[in-house]
Amino acid sequence: MTREELFRFVEENQVRFVRLQFTDINGMMKNVEIPVDELETALESGIMFDGSSVEGFARLHESDMYLKPDLRTVAMLPWTFDGHRSARIICDVYNDSEHPFEGDPRYRLKLVEEKARKMGFIPYAGPEVEFFILPRQNNRPVFEFLDSGSYFDLLPVDIAEHIRTEVSVHLEEMGLDVETTHHEVAPSQHEVDFRYAEPVIAADNVQTVKLVIKTLAIKNNLYATFMPKPFFGVNGSGMHVHMSLFTLDGKNAFYDESAPDGISQVMKYFIGGLIAHAREITAITNPTVNSYKRLVPGYEAPVNIAWSKGNRTALIRIPKARGKATRIEYRSPDPSCNPYLAFAVILAAGLDGIEKKIEPPAAVEENIYQMSESEKQKRGIYRLPANLKEALNEAENSKLVREVLGEHIWEKFLKLKEREWWEYSTTVTEWERKKYENI
Repeated sequence: MTREELFRFVEENQVRFVRLQFTDINGMMKNVEIPVDELETALESGIMFDGSSVEGFARLHESDMYLKPDLRTVAMLPWTFDGHRSARIICDVYNDSEHPFEGDPRYRLKLVEEKARKMGFIPYAGPEVEFFILPRQNNRPVFEFLDSGSYFDLLPVDIAEHIRTEVSVHLEEMGLDVETTHHEVAPSQHEVDFRYAEPVIAADNVQTVKLVIKTLAIKNNLYATFMPKPFFGVNGSGMHVHMSLFTLDGKNAFYDESAPDGISQVMKYFIGGLIAHAREITAITNPTVNSYKRLVPGYEAPVNIAWSKGNRTALIRIPKARGKATRIEYRSPDPSCNPYLAFAVILAAGLDGIEKKIEPPAAVEENIYQMSESEKQKRGIYRLPANLKEALNEAENSKLVREVLGEHIWEKFLKLKEREWWEYSTTVTEWERKKYENI
């Protein structure tokens, strides 16, 4: 959208306010609302905000930062407040009018995309976002199931069916190509899948999906949560990431029609890089204490670092589609992650595999959950970190993670997450009280 098209769009849609949105290190979307009269200023020089008030952004004495709108992301918000219509624009964060902020997660992903292009590739990402819709009381979630549904179930089991329909309609109104929405395996669990895009736009889309789902849940007096494992004994919520590389002339670099399995050497190197760096990047793709309650055997979540041409017990799966649809599915990420940082480390790990020509181990088609530890060790199948502390130790010692995140985010992220682990480790839970009350 050009500037002229933007102002015509604003006039035709009777926009009164514009929400300038951005994402902090923790993956939380923030926004500054401006009246439409200030839009010219936003485009010319950016809108100043206090970076010291945003978790992990800036110190008090260097707090002035600027939001610069990305006109690719202009969209009407599908709801109104007091009858006033608002548009949203996702922004990049700048230190001043000329220099991008090194700690902006969106900027870090742009740098990895730029590296891919210099290597001759255009990357694409397609995430699958899972979530739970729960009852709501006093503006808080009630951790009880709304239904007893399972995979692909319909009404009357799934009473949140109408919300998924609303979500699809609103997302399409905002410019997203929704491919499917459906009930997931666990009760009250749902999934939204949308068309793949270049990683920065795909990450923008994840944030938009979360915003729309949470807003519509509130409007229906329900609660949407992207917590990875809100319930014991059922599947948690993941965010499987499909990724592919295309050449600059539009061919899928992962596809080789002359290979018996259709998989190119470029794709194998990409997989080799992911396997080599899997443990290091897990703190970014699975960044909360709760993330590791999902990454346990028995609930379809991957814990074993292996790849497969169809086996869902492996970390990396290759869907059957070939030709332009040839891609990898990286199965460990969950929706609590910052999508910009998660896509950045996944893509960077794969590109590192291509640069260094890292050959992956043999594909594993058997059920890895049923293998003994000695069998897994014999075949070189290691596991992902078992908890956040273990994952942070891996990330702290990773040259790749440090380079991708940049010094600012790397330092702030580790501090934030070490504090989260300390809080978790020192909190006395109800489970402990019940378990040890008679000691």
